[in-house]
Amino acid sequence: MTETPTIFGLPAERGRWGLIALGLLINLCLGSIYSWSVFVAPLAAHFTATLGREVAAGEVLLPFSVFLAFFAIAMPLAGKYIERYGPRKVTVAGGLLTGLGWLLASTATSVEALYVVYGVIGGLGVGIAYGAPVAVAARWFPDRRGLAVGLTLLGFGVSAFVTANAAGALIAAYGVMTTFAIFGVVLAAVLVVAALPLRFPPAGWQPAGWSAPAPGTGTAPACECDRRAMLRTGTFYGLFACYFVGCLAGLTAISIAKPVGTEVAGVDAGLATLLVGFFAIFNGAGRPAFGGLADRISPQKTAMLTFGLIAAASVLIWLAPGVPAYVVSFAVLWGCLGGWLAIAPAATASYFGTCDYPRCYGVVFLAYGAGAIAGPQLAGFVRTATGTYLGVFPLVAVLAAVGFAVAWLLMRPPASVPASTPVPVAAGEE
Repeated sequence: MTETPTIFGLPAERGRWGLIALGLLINLCLGSIYSWSVFVAPLAAHFTATLGREVAAGEVLLPFSVFLAFFAIAMPLAGKYIERYGPRKVTVAGGLLTGLGWLLASTATSVEALYVVYGVIGGLGVGIAYGAPVAVAARWFPDRRGLAVGLTLLGFGVSAFVTANAAGALIAAYGVMTTFAIFGVVLAAVLVVAALPLRFPPAGWQPAGWSAPAPGTGTAPACECDRRAMLRTGTFYGLFACYFVGCLAGLTAISIAKPVGTEVAGVDAGLATLLVGFFAIFNGAGRPAFGGLADRISPQKTAMLTFGLIAAASVLIWLAPGVPAYVVSFAVLWGCLGGWLAIAPAATASYFGTCDYPRCYGVVFLAYGAGAIAGPQLAGFVRTATGTYLGVFPLVAVLAAVGFAVAWLLMRPPASVPASTPVPVAAGEE
């Protein structure tokens, strides 16, 4: 007989929401990378003064790119360890590395040193910890998986609201290098404490009064696949391609939000900065909104909806490059990016089950890394070639149309593909 677990002294059906709150807090800390823009100018000034040469803001942006690259690389590598050692231990390890990256950044004597201490160490830490609270949400909420994952990832999307404002105040009061040290200590402490209650449900547990629908219907997995079995399905390649397009569109919008506002829409620089914060609201809200929608109408239909919105937003700013179109279009593009960061993990669990979920989603998440590289590079190429960012948007619209077609054709429940080998569950953290 399946045991009846409790969480925080409450029945699991109620207490599991506390795990979502902790996952949100963990992602709020991990998402501090989105506050990097606040550090750019102070770091450029600091290194210019200490190195005796002009350090451009562009040089200080590279640690951000290195961070995202190692974040994406670490995600699939950490998956098997979440299953083997449990979400608690993996999150603690990732949290300590994240804090260490920020702390060591305070000792950097050059921009190049930041590549290693912040970009590599910090990026690895976030990549290791990121998948654990997502896996916890997916397993405790078979009945509302998209919403649970979306709420967990909400913290990452809105992190800049908290961390950027905190960073700005600390830099003004104590300087940029001391701020790195403060962030490192605080992030490590919060991440370790928040990780301690994380655990998976016992084998066979499901919410009281809920029974799984037929395989492939709603949130029920079409099959239980390990990573190798997943890679043998057309569904995986459809999901990967769609995730890539969704992330490319959204991360392109994030990377050029301010210059498009000032150069294309004619927005004042100060207002453009405020609007970037406004767009971040949609990035955060898109995660539970589209995640919940995936529960109700299926990940496939939700994906197709996002591509319709992305195409419409891109065409709008392309044809009517004014302030109203800029605000509406970028709110939609940022919101759809947030949506894909909930749709993709929910779809992975829905289509391939949760027996090997961390490793499966780790592979799917590589699409995010590819989009993070391709999107800003595409924008930079168009800007250099044409002198304006406006030409980016018809290309994004075309890619969205391709994504819609791929979602329609391939992003559907796969035929049953059994796991190649039994996947061990973390001892003591079931």
